[in-house]
Amino acid sequence: MNKELAYWVAVSAIPGVGTATFNKLLKTFKSLKKFWEAPDEKIRKLKIDTKTKEAILTARNKVSPRLYLEAVYERGIKVTSLPDRDYPANLRQILDAPPVLYFKGTLKAEDDLAIGVVGTRYPTVYGKQVTESLVSDLVGHGLTIVSGLARGVDSIAHKAALSAGGRTIAVLGNGVDLIYPPENKNLAERIIQNGALVSEFPLGFPSVPANFPARNRIISGLSLGILVTEAAIDSGSLITAGCAAEQGREVFAVPGAITNKMSGGTTKLIKEGVNVAAEVGDILEAIDLKGTKGSKGPNGAKVDVAALSASDRKIFELIETENMHLDLISRKSGLTVEKVTAGLTMLELKGVVKNYGSGIWGT
Repeated sequence: MNKELAYWVAVSAIPGVGTATFNKLLKTFKSLKKFWEAPDEKIRKLKIDTKTKEAILTARNKVSPRLYLEAVYERGIKVTSLPDRDYPANLRQILDAPPVLYFKGTLKAEDDLAIGVVGTRYPTVYGKQVTESLVSDLVGHGLTIVSGLARGVDSIAHKAALSAGGRTIAVLGNGVDLIYPPENKNLAERIIQNGALVSEFPLGFPSVPANFPARNRIISGLSLGILVTEAAIDSGSLITAGCAAEQGREVFAVPGAITNKMSGGTTKLIKEGVNVAAEVGDILEAIDLKGTKGSKGPNGAKVDVAALSASDRKIFELIETENMHLDLISRKSGLTVEKVTAGLTMLELKGVVKNYGSGIWGT
């Protein structure tokens, strides 16, 4: 765990300190504890805007990092930071990864297999149907669904994932102690039980339009790809698709009727060369989930890895080309030894893996 977590949280909560400024402070002082305790004169010499300097000086005089973090925990909210093991692996890879994430619920290693689903706030019957159908199929292949808890496609995607018995993550454009839109309060509670609400914004931070581009980069950052099921030409979903493309993630668009203005955005994306998603197989193949292209078990039989659960898939992919000890599988997968043992037993029964004795497993 990050030994300076309290300082990371306190610094990230200072008004005006975004990711770029945060990283600059960390690089300059090497330690955020040293930054917090540095003389005021040293802060005033920093090459950052005056307003942010004043906010920093005020925060350092009024806020106790330790007490601030305790107050966060007392509200039932968890925090993870870039150096922490439970920080989402996909998100860590992007250039402007948020230094701190607040969350309610659970973040699991299996959530690395995730697809972001976004679209219009005013979906047609067709948009609702294709979103529900594709999300249900994605969940059936062990993928976590990431979206933004907004009205329309976002809400439909979260609900469809939950109805299919899957996990879903909602990325908020405000503090995780606030729910917007308010009518999604019950949905948010369901998500907490089967996934997580996450945000880079500190507690009490309101939902304003300027927050959403930052929120969108986290949706795509958490995901292997972004699926736009229905969107108008001016939809904010296209911003999320743009973030995904910049991050090197796949972008998918569902074809729609050219006479429907709610298909204008997806049509534009398809013209620009993104992946066409007419069925779940289009998505699975593009993100290259092993098994869709023919992995093999110990008897040489083809293994449909995409049909395995997320945890079993992770185990199989670790030992597919290299025999490995049970303890090492556990460390590399992030799964408990008990979880790995149970998974290996099931995979062995399916003929997918082989026990070579002394805790060594392979294919």
